[in-house]
Amino acid sequence: MSTPDSQSTVAQVPTSPLTKALPIPDYLSSVYWWAYVHPKAVNIFEREWLVNLILFGNYNRLRDLALDTLSTDHSGKVAGKVLQVACVYGNLTPRLLERLAPDASLDVVDILPVQLKNIAKKLPADHRVRLIQGDSSSLAAPEASYDRTLLFFLLHEQPEAVRRATLAEALRVTRPGGKIVIVDYHRPVALHPLRLLMTGVFRRLEPFAMDLWDHEIEAFMPVEPKPASVTKTTYFGGLYQQLVMVR
Repeated sequence: MSTPDSQSTVAQVPTSPLTKALPIPDYLSSVYWWAYVHPKAVNIFEREWLVNLILFGNYNRLRDLALDTLSTDHSGKVAGKVLQVACVYGNLTPRLLERLAPDASLDVVDILPVQLKNIAKKLPADHRVRLIQGDSSSLAAPEASYDRTLLFFLLHEQPEAVRRATLAEALRVTRPGGKIVIVDYHRPVALHPLRLLMTGVFRRLEPFAMDLWDHEIEAFMPVEPKPASVTKTTYFGGLYQQLVMVR
């Protein structure tokens, strides 16, 4: 849920009136107003059972896989400077905060103030966390400033140009040797019982999502910089994927 120039920090409270808010991208206002932009959307979708239902009972599994992949040792702790690109309904971010090592930090970037206010309500006050209004396709962070970057069900919601820019930015702000974890939709096996249903849902409600059925995520990545390694794993009959890139 994240687009232009500046970036402002939200410290568990609404954006300061002295800070110029970033404009909401047209594609969010026109396509995803019902899911993220309208204040009533938060009241509808911020329910654990509903988030899990939308993912056919796979939310907890995919959340834990992402967090396990972000962690650095057998303790399950997530160390270093961590970036979560876009807010997520459900308890992904609170669980990520629970896993943060004592000397780690977490930045959550989203273009929508309503989403940042919502996630602030779910998190305890913690000096290690910053909530930032920013554009995923034009991050204000310096190059190689994060050790780990997470994109959880974001790319399927973005038009191709925004998706390409978001991936380029994720690579840019992650340090060499750092890790980028992406969880999103993927083309399921031919006889998947939900294939027809999801095709209809995408065509009606998520017009950019079919891109991730028709192309690998790597097809949207920039020519440079090239990640040192890319590992893809699919789940639930191929309907979901986790892509792990080592920068």
